[in-house]
Amino acid sequence: MPSFDREAEESRGTAALRFMLEAWDAALEEGVDPDLLANAALYAALTGLVQAYGPEAVATLTAGLPERIREGEFSTARSLQ
Repeated sequence: MPSFDREAEESRGTAALRFMLEAWDAALEEGVDPDLLANAALYAALTGLVQAYGPEAVATLTAGLPERIREGEFSTARSLQ
């Protein structure tokens, strides 16, 4: 069984977030409306997850989003950790 390397996984996650934020900033610089960009990002993320894991798994994953949003989890300034 392959071992799980948490540090390597966190590093890949940080890199992925950095790439997404750079693409976001580039789109804004090109004049893309932030609301349209956000909707496109959500669509891309959800379709990718559905393709990888199936609709039921994604429905389960996203079921907790309303409460997380209300609790402010996504209201902080964007930053790389």
